[in-house]
Amino acid sequence: MTGSETSPEPSPVPSPNELHQARERLSGRVRRTPVIELGDELATQLGTGGADGSSGAGWSLVLKLEMTQYSGSFKARGALNSLLARPVPEAGVVAASGGNHGAAVAWAASTCGVPATIFVPSTSPASKLERIRGYGAELHVVEGHYAEALTASIEHAGRTGARLVHAYDDPDVVAGQATIGAELLEQVPDVDTVLLACGGGGLFAGVALACAGRAVVVPVEPATCPTLQQAVAAGRPVPVDVGGLAADSLGARQAGAIATAVALANRTEPRLVGDADIAAARSWLWEHVRVPAEPGGATGLAGLLARVYEPREHEKVVVVVSGANWAP
Repeated sequence: MTGSETSPEPSPVPSPNELHQARERLSGRVRRTPVIELGDELATQLGTGGADGSSGAGWSLVLKLEMTQYSGSFKARGALNSLLARPVPEAGVVAASGGNHGAAVAWAASTCGVPATIFVPSTSPASKLERIRGYGAELHVVEGHYAEALTASIEHAGRTGARLVHAYDDPDVVAGQATIGAELLEQVPDVDTVLLACGGGGLFAGVALACAGRAVVVPVEPATCPTLQQAVAAGRPVPVDVGGLAADSLGARQAGAIATAVALANRTEPRLVGDADIAAARSWLWEHVRVPAEPGGATGLAGLLARVYEPREHEKVVVVVSGANWAP
């Protein structure tokens, strides 16, 4: 498979009741990840704060540290919710992943005591493969990118009866990711805007659904993986070429049906950043906050550093730092 990637069947957008059930289901089973208030530190550095450096004249920043979640990324929420929401067959579960979703499904499967088989592309970092193996999953490396791993996982599900846990186009997975939005609304009730990285769009869709009517959610994609941007432009998911620094976690060749539906309904404008912007965001997080984000995890912040999103005066911005699965 070289041109596109799809779920076995179309996936509906999860309902408010499904979001509530996911929150109840995951209560006490996943970490309530911390937030760090940085005030106008970044605004002042970029020259967008007040003349006196005060936050009252500029905008302020809060980081939501999802990289401290079980398995090292936000993906643990969606994976565990999917396994708990529906019965798991004797053959267990199967997933395709660039690394983070695979580690999350492997972790969730070990937590639930069911077998897991994970297919990853040959482009996945060795550190992520070791993390998957560490949770006891059966791991298969497939030549190519995420699309090829997804094809192999679908074939495995058809052959064995294992349940496919899609990385971003499964309503239960998206409902699990929505718990991030519910949490941050409690932690930062005056939030105006949430910036986050976007690959296939599960994180974006979940947080946007949770924050509907409370905050605007802005997805930030690598310019080398513009899946949601192209889906919004076309009015439907379309295949794109992918590559670059964050392709291991954000390299879906096609945006999910759920994310596309949410983006179109909200008239969302995805923002694109370059690899140099992502690298700069990683450096900023380490130098200023000692947060060791992987490239995909820092991509939301890159949207601010690259100024593809310009906050308004007095705006409170939350950036989700979504993952840290890399070898220091």
